[in-house]
Amino acid sequence: MVFLNLPVDDVEVSASFFTALGFSLNPQFSDETTRCVVIEDNIIALLHAPAKWAQFLQGEAAPRGATEVMIALSAADRTECDDLKAKALANGGAEYGPTMDLGFMYGTSFRDPDGHCWEVSWMDPAALQS
Repeated sequence: MVFLNLPVDDVEVSASFFTALGFSLNPQFSDETTRCVVIEDNIIALLHAPAKWAQFLQGEAAPRGATEVMIALSAADRTECDDLKAKALANGGAEYGPTMDLGFMYGTSFRDPDGHCWEVSWMDPAALQS
């Protein structure tokens, strides 16, 4: 399993954003300081309020707006890439970078309300065979 631990300003706002994208919440691992978002069966994002996030850190947190990682998800097709980005932008997300279209590979990206970078990409399975 993959567990993404992400600092957020407001767990309710962030949880609403991710459920609007179509992901679900797992109340078993959620409380007033953390929301557990199920992206896929084996991919979980734990959204932590600032005080809770500080408990996980060894040293200083990255400054707000700094890009330390980009979380990349695969999509079934180009439409799923575009749909997820459209939902993100309609629900408090922001543009991150231009759409990438290499023919055999396609990707979009956005920032969530807390500035974390997300990429959604599709690759033609036939291109993988060559």
